[in-house]
Amino acid sequence: MPPKRVDPLQFLTSSTVAIVAGKGGVGKTTVTAVLARAAIRRGLRVLVIELDGKPALSRLLPDVEVLQLSATAALAEYLDTHGLSLVTKRLVSSGIIDVVATASPGIDDIVVLGKIRQLEQSGRYDLVLVDGPAAGHAITLLMSAKSMRTTMRSGPINAQAADAAAMLADPTRCQVILVTLPETTPMNEAVETAFALEDRVGVHLGPIVVNGVDAGPALPADAAPVGSPLRVAAEFRNTRRLLHEAACRDLGDMLALPQIVLSHVPGARLDTASVEALADELDPR
Repeated sequence: MPPKRVDPLQFLTSSTVAIVAGKGGVGKTTVTAVLARAAIRRGLRVLVIELDGKPALSRLLPDVEVLQLSATAALAEYLDTHGLSLVTKRLVSSGIIDVVATASPGIDDIVVLGKIRQLEQSGRYDLVLVDGPAAGHAITLLMSAKSMRTTMRSGPINAQAADAAAMLADPTRCQVILVTLPETTPMNEAVETAFALEDRVGVHLGPIVVNGVDAGPALPADAAPVGSPLRVAAEFRNTRRLLHEAACRDLGDMLALPQIVLSHVPGARLDTASVEALADELDPR
């Protein structure tokens, strides 16, 4: 069955929060940057959030509001807003808050989700794009709301978890965008993650992004001399294009989600021009 295609405008406006997740190395940050650029071209007010990652998005999106959100900062703000500013200052100055944010199971994820929910509810943005964690941690992050409600039967943490769970369960407020490469291992992991998120979290899944696809018609390899570098390169590209085409088709058979395909970008480091070019693929100007 050929993969479904998706209208980028419909996808970008279907929910306020979009959490981009996938196996490490599949290009989550690249996809986040491209989706942000496409959304801005449509006139949407966009906020991009980086979760404890390297500050790459500020470089790729120099004219976009980018927030680097860590569990430590989210916990400090949470304590501050609940009348514990003096405690917060002591925890921060002593470095203990870093331990608290990571040592208490689920607390770090709940305060991060709480901050995302606060920004989603602020009315300042049409789209909050979250450059999320790798697939395994993404499941833990999104499961934390349900888990914490079971652990904490009452109190402010329970209320925070309930609010986060309500956001995650509402497809008009939140969706998860999975990213993969046209290769067997990341595709299988993406499929497993998709089923886990639907079964265990109940979050809405948006389209799956297949990143780094070498697409296009067959190159005229026969026009170059046998054994020449040009012919070898053309034959390699033709083989890779067939493999990537088959991979996208197989993914469509395994996972009934619309696909967004982004081309392979040569080079070791992505730049703003590459982001613009990929955004053109999604939504030509």
